[in-house]
This record gives sequence, structure tokens and C-alpha cells, in this order.
Amino acid sequence: MVGPSSSHTAGAVRIGYICRQLLGSAVKQADIFLYGSFLATGRGHGTDRALVAGLLGMKPDDERIPDSFRLAEEAGLVYHFGAADIRDAHPNSVKLVLSGEEEKTLEVLAASLGGGRIKICQVDGLDANFYGEYPTLVVHNEDRPGYVAEVTSMLSEQDINIATMQLYRDERGGHAVMIVECDREVPEESLEWLTGRPGITKVTYLGME
Repeated sequence: MVGPSSSHTAGAVRIGYICRQLLGSAVKQADIFLYGSFLATGRGHGTDRALVAGLLGMKPDDERIPDSFRLAEEAGLVYHFGAADIRDAHPNSVKLVLSGEEEKTLEVLAASLGGGRIKICQVDGLDANFYGEYPTLVVHNEDRPGYVAEVTSMLSEQDINIATMQLYRDERGGHAVMIVECDREVPEESLEWLTGRPGITKVTYLGME
């Protein structure tokens, strides 16, 4: 890793990198809201540069991390930093509001747990709980019966085993999200099929390859 801190630097890079993967495109604009010790001591540990580096597609061992601000300007990435107002969050937390190509958008609340490990706590305003260690499928849909069966049937047809599945909703009959960690990568054509299904409002995918 490029230091000085595994939690404030390496973990921050990984948060930025995974958010870029979830967005599914190059990041064009990023509003970055720091919380807790990320806000209090992050600049000294390079957390700000690390997050921008991850959004540019760098990984924690990339020697260009200290130059991320200059590289972001060259790449046309516009970013702003602010303070996050979050209740009961992990002390190393950050909220990212991202815009990318083809009008893609993403809002993520994430935390750096130490040792370079991270946790995705929210995606687009709904609770989440995954660590970016498996191929992960995030499906937003109307809160009606049948969507879980559609997703699991699709994965079964592709011979993809489910490691974990989590279901969340804002209210009954409102908006729901399912988060599926898989043992194998989900093919692009399957993601496109899901995206086109009636009642599915957004499909986000974190690939490991």
C-alpha cells in the first residue's frame, strides 16, 4: 500500500475505487463529504487525495496516489469536499455523490474499518452491508413480489452461486433493494437483461475482474 495509514489512506483509496466500479463509468463529478476522524485528521493522512485516487481507478498500491489532484484535473474530474452530517456512523466514514458518463449517478455511504478493509453502508439512500470482496449485484426495484425470484432464477441459469443476499426497503409498496454477493462474475448480458425488466429501476454491479 501507499501510506501513511491503512485506514485513512489505503482504505480511502479502496472506497473510491469500489464506488467507481459501482458507478460503472469514469467519474465526472464527485461531491465528497467526510465524517469523524476522516474529517478531523484526513488531510494529514492523505485521505482526500486517496479518495480522489480511487475515483480515478487507482488501487491502494499505486505510486501515483499523492499526485491524484493533478491527475484528476488532467482527467476532467471535478470534485468538492465537505463535512458529512451522519448519525451513528463509523468514525472513518465518507459519503460520496457521484456523476459519470451517460448520466449515471450513484450515492454511497462507506466506512474504512482498518487494515485496508472497507464496508459499504448505504447505496442510493438505502441500507447496505457488504465489503467489496465478492462480485456484488445491487438491484433497485419496486417493492412488489417476484423480483427476488427473477434475480435468483437468472443467477441459477448462469450457474452462479449466491454467497450472501440482503433485502431492504424504504416502506411497504415503496422502493426496495437487494444486494447479492456472488461466487462468480455476472455476465454483461445478464446485467442488461435485468436492467430492462419492468419494475427494476436500477442495476449496479461490482465486478472483481
